[in-house]
Formats: sequence, C-alpha cells, structure tokens
Amino acid sequence: MEIVSVVDEGLGHSSHIIELGDGAALVVDPARLPDRQRRLAAERGWELAWTADTHSHADYISGSPELTDEGAVFLAPARARLEHSHRAVEPGEEVALADGLALRAIPTPGHTPEHLAYLFLDRGSPMALFSGGSLMVGTVGRTDLLGDERREELAAKLFRALRDEILVLPDDLAVYPTHGAGSFCSAPSSSERTTTIGHERATNPLLQVTDERPFVEQLLAGLGSFPTYFRELPERNRHGVRHYRAVPALPRLSAGEVGAHLDQGAMLVDARPIGEFAAGHPRGALSNALRPVFGSWLGWLVELDRPLIFVLAEGQDRSELVRQCLTVGHENLLGELDGGVRTWHSAGYPIAAIPVVDPAAMAGAVLDVRQDGEWAAGHLPAARHIELGNLRSEDVTADPLTVMCGHGERAMTAASLLAARGHGHLSVLAGGSAEWAAVTNTELVTA
Repeated sequence: MEIVSVVDEGLGHSSHIIELGDGAALVVDPARLPDRQRRLAAERGWELAWTADTHSHADYISGSPELTDEGAVFLAPARARLEHSHRAVEPGEEVALADGLALRAIPTPGHTPEHLAYLFLDRGSPMALFSGGSLMVGTVGRTDLLGDERREELAAKLFRALRDEILVLPDDLAVYPTHGAGSFCSAPSSSERTTTIGHERATNPLLQVTDERPFVEQLLAGLGSFPTYFRELPERNRHGVRHYRAVPALPRLSAGEVGAHLDQGAMLVDARPIGEFAAGHPRGALSNALRPVFGSWLGWLVELDRPLIFVLAEGQDRSELVRQCLTVGHENLLGELDGGVRTWHSAGYPIAAIPVVDPAAMAGAVLDVRQDGEWAAGHLPAARHIELGNLRSEDVTADPLTVMCGHGERAMTAASLLAARGHGHLSVLAGGSAEWAAVTNTELVTA
C-alpha cells in the first residue's frame, strides 16, 4: 500500500491518496481543482475511484464533488446533509473499497458536529487513520467555527471522541491529518504533517489532559482568530458550487474597463511583490502579494461575492492566483489590468506610493498587525497592536505611522487598507521585530 500526500502550505492543508490495488485509488479531503491529485495518481497508473471528505470544510471548497464528474464515488458524513451527489456515511459504518480493503467511519464530533475520521482497514487490520480535523500533529482541531455559543459543547465532545474512539487504536498506527501547521482550523501545532497514535499519546499536550473540563479550558484558551470567510464555506460546500475541469484563464482588461468596474463596486487587488507596490500602485488598490497564504488573506479581508480585478507583475503565476481565489470561494474574478501600472498611469488614473523603510528611518507611531501569538512572543515597546484581520473595524488616527508585521507583506496589506481610508504619511517596516531589535540594540517586550 502506498499513500501519497498533497500539501498546500498556505492553507496548512493535506489531502492523501491511497492505493487500493488493480489501478484504483482513494483520495481523502481534496481541495477544489484537484489536478495535483489527478496528476500524481496518473503518474502511478491509478484512477481516483473514491473520494472522501471527513467534514464540511470551512477553510476551502472541497474538490470531491469535482471528482464525481469523472466517476469517483464521493463519501461524506451523512450528518453534513450535502445537497449534491454523494454517498452518505453514517458513524460506525464500514465501506468496502476493494478486495479486503475498507474504510470505517469513526464518529469524532468536535471540530464540526458531523466530523468523521476514517480508519483504513486491510482484511480487518488497521493500516492508517485519516483524522481530518480531529487529531493533528501536536494538537487537535478548533471547536469554535460555529460560534462561541457552541465551542465548549463541541470541545467536550472532541475530548470524549479522542478518548473513546482514537486513543484506543494501536500506538504504531500511522495518522494522516487534513489540517496542520499554517492552518487556522487547528490550535497551534507542530510543523510535521503526519504522526502516529503512540507519538501523540506521549507528546501531544492536549492529550496529556485526562479530565474533560481542564481539556476544554486548555483547548479554548489556545485558540486565536480565524478568517471571516470560514463562516460561509461550510454552507457553500453543503449546497455545492461550480465545477471546473481546469483552472480558468484570467481575462485581460483595459484601464478604462477596470475603471468602469471599480466605479460599480469592484475591488482592485495588487498581487505584485511589496517592493513593486511600494514604488507605485493604483490609488486605492489592496496590496496582497501572491504567495502561499494569498487566498487566506483575500478571503479574510474581501467579501466573497465582491467582483475582483488584479494587478500582476510579468512572470507571476496567474493560474496559481486563480486557483487560490477559487479554493477559498472567491468566484467573481473579472480579470487583470492589462499592461499593469504603466498602462493605468498612461490612461490618466492616479498612482500612489507607500515606502518600505529600515528601522533607522521609522517615523511616528508604530502599528504591529501580526497575530496575537506573534505579538506576545516579542514586540516593540511602544507599538500598538491590531491583528490585520481586525483592522477594518478599528480606528487608527496616528500620523505619521509605520506599519510592521513579520516580513512586510501583511504590513503592506494593512497600509493599503489604511491608505484607502484616507490615511496619509504611511510607511512599512522592512522585516520585523527581530530586525528592529538587532539594529536598535533594544530588547523586545513579551506577553
């Protein structure tokens, strides 16, 4: 048996392809546009005959429905109440996949109410556990995606599911989670992507807690914020979305066409590296540099149904940008500005600039837009802290203002949001707090 994992570093997501013999394979938790899974299977001579989702995902659109168009049988929790073609799986049910091979659905409510982990069996013997968002490397799934009013109830259910259903499995059993490092769906975790039951039993801090109430309190205390689009995707996954056989092309739009769309409410997203954005960009554009976490921040900061137009540099991967947009549920992609900033300026539209400065050139107040955990680990003594995801609802009046994060990308996104609100005299710190401390020979503040 061979298991091949496909990792999306930006989402902190792993899907897993399992060989079933006779040229057939099963994929667990594929994300939208699963062409990497198709390609890896084809390279090995496998057909994706089965696809299974452990739960209704909040961080991405599932790719399982697309695979049904090619004949795959889609297994999904019955309690997810999907409204499109699938085979509903009940907790405890065993699904025969091939000669002697089966999946047993293990009820693991917590991360979501309907969550199932899948135990892969070879003639009744456990071979691997696909744990989805229940057990992860060094952590467990967060239980607050349905709102604060249900997070304690779901955390208690997760505690019981882990104790009664997961930790009773053999110590040497391989565990393949869906969520991992970089995922907003988990509590803080390790950078490893796979593990074993025994390793987690011995090292996972939350599994060291043997009583329900302390487990609930410790889990909930470690949860940070998560993208706003997580509230919408479970229902989109339940109802179903458009299927794509390939990544669609991004149309080219003239400056005049872009201007007309902006007048009607579209948003202009500048996906170029921040150095290029700093030197000159269409006034009012949102900076979100194309990188693995591009989609997560786009979903967090821009309403999913808003029409989008992009500014890109030569050589940037248009297909990757479109893939990330569609994966997080952004469907209304109008196109890209043909010719970029040069044609925008030539057409008479305004250009703006936001400088990137080193620590010695910082001016005025400092705004740190990193996540709470990063801030607590070390920050500038006089800085103000607002997470980037919360910036739209906060009043920021300091002028001049230097914005900072860990490397500069999130800071430039924040600066572009503030500039669009009319804030002047903005700059972005090159690097982060560690670089500032080294240059200024000043200790960072912790906690």
